[in-house]
Amino acid sequence: MRFTRNLTTKVNPMIHELRIYHSVPGRLPALLSRFQNQTLRLWEKHGIRQAGFWTTLIGKSNLQLTYMLVWDSLAEREERWSAFVKDPEWIGIAAESEKDGQLVQNISSELLVPTAFSLVK
Repeated sequence: MRFTRNLTTKVNPMIHELRIYHSVPGRLPALLSRFQNQTLRLWEKHGIRQAGFWTTLIGKSNLQLTYMLVWDSLAEREERWSAFVKDPEWIGIAAESEKDGQLVQNISSELLVPTAFSLVK
């Protein structure tokens, strides 16, 4: 996918993936711990780059974990995310972290590209 920022320059914009995890009531601390202590290490192993993590201060729900990932292309996303979710270490971590019950009710995901006037490229 190519976007024109002016008449002479064509660029491939970064793709940002906005992911929102809606945790099971009472399970957000365990979800945060899994990301901080295990998931990020595995993402590094697979070359998955994060742009930031947030919890909700004021909004619809304080049971949400919101984060963004950065991708160079859709192909990169497919390759790296697929490798991560198939990683036996991740499968074990996910199972162990949910031995006392499910952590997440649902996950939403959107792939975003910056506008020409965005400070984030």
